[in-house]
Amino acid sequence: MPTRKRVAGYTRVSDGKAAMLHSLSAQVSYYSDLIQSRNDWVFAGVYADCAATGTKDGLQNVPGAHFSQARLSGSRAEFQRMLADCRAGKIDMVITKSISRFARNTVTLLKTVRELKLLNIDVYFQEQEIHSMSGEGELMLTILASFAQEESLSVSENCKWRVRKKFQEGKTTGCTVFGYKISCGDFTIIPEEAEIVKGIFTDYLAGAGLEALSQKYGFSFNAIRQMLRNEKYAGDLLLQKSFVQDHLTKKKVVNTGQLPKYLVRDNHEPIIDRATFEAAQNEIARRAHKHQPNPKPPATYPLTGLVKCGLCGAGYRRKHAAAGSKYEKIVWICDTFNTRGKAACPSQQIPENILTAKTQEAGGFEGLEQIVAAGPGALSFQYNNGRQVELTWQNPSRAQSWTPEMKQAAREKTLQQRGHHECRT
Repeated sequence: MPTRKRVAGYTRVSDGKAAMLHSLSAQVSYYSDLIQSRNDWVFAGVYADCAATGTKDGLQNVPGAHFSQARLSGSRAEFQRMLADCRAGKIDMVITKSISRFARNTVTLLKTVRELKLLNIDVYFQEQEIHSMSGEGELMLTILASFAQEESLSVSENCKWRVRKKFQEGKTTGCTVFGYKISCGDFTIIPEEAEIVKGIFTDYLAGAGLEALSQKYGFSFNAIRQMLRNEKYAGDLLLQKSFVQDHLTKKKVVNTGQLPKYLVRDNHEPIIDRATFEAAQNEIARRAHKHQPNPKPPATYPLTGLVKCGLCGAGYRRKHAAAGSKYEKIVWICDTFNTRGKAACPSQQIPENILTAKTQEAGGFEGLEQIVAAGPGALSFQYNNGRQVELTWQNPSRAQSWTPEMKQAAREKTLQQRGHHECRT
């Protein structure tokens, strides 16, 4: 009997607006019907990503469909779940509408398609009519994905140009500010909200802290902090405080000087007079300076910055191992091994006393540029005059590492156990 192919559908929309959610629901239903209409296919589900919270509402009744519920700036939870199911052997073929729906850039597309190809899983792109398992599939995908990525970049740059042009003209691109109603760039004061804003500034200048203001007015600490710094309450408009980093991740970052900012003075009617606003900024700076802790300089040791892992290239760091136990000791350990485990880097931790002794044996610290932990028990000492010394080391046995006190305690424990045994017999 021929084996029926397990087929899954994948779809994605870029935002959570009603029209997009309707489109997503229609695509899920389409793939469900398409796959189940084939006698030689087994329905393996439909995976659907949406870049907005709450996308499951109104869609959960579609059998076999999965939906992401978190904001997915780049992770695409259902896409990752689909790949996990592919790796687990639950899917033989994936159907998707187009290259642009499947992956954001050429590198991601090819990496994913090649991984699935090694798993003998075909990806069919309906719009381009390409099977990834076909002979010419990868070549066509590379070409078309490059075009799709460039088109996305062009659209993104056009949007950025329009936004920045508005900023240069002193126009906002749309925002929400407590205390104002903003329509087509016009700011209209909302009286009842404006009174709350005035109360926050008055209480802050009277000595109230963020916790007291948060409890009194029902805003979070961060919201109170932003309100006290918001130039719009003084009638000004500072544009391009943040920007979208790139067209692939669409991550918004704070503008700390990468792009110009545009300040429009007296753009609209203020809620807070300028003198009060400036006094609040000075008070913020005063409190920050008063409560700012003096940072402690990081601890440094003779070996700090000298030891490098020869297996993964990471630096070695000093660590207090087995603290509080009888095996407590100071070791130097690869940062990759310490944070990600042996699977990421099978290096060894080196007791500090051994590493220091081997350094002295190699010629001491003067002129020493680097120590490379080249492999099991191997150390390479490199000096600034070109001299290189290769040494080996080994961990002492546990018996050698025991102190006389530890040996005496173990002897007494053994005698005590023998005494209990003789009493029972």
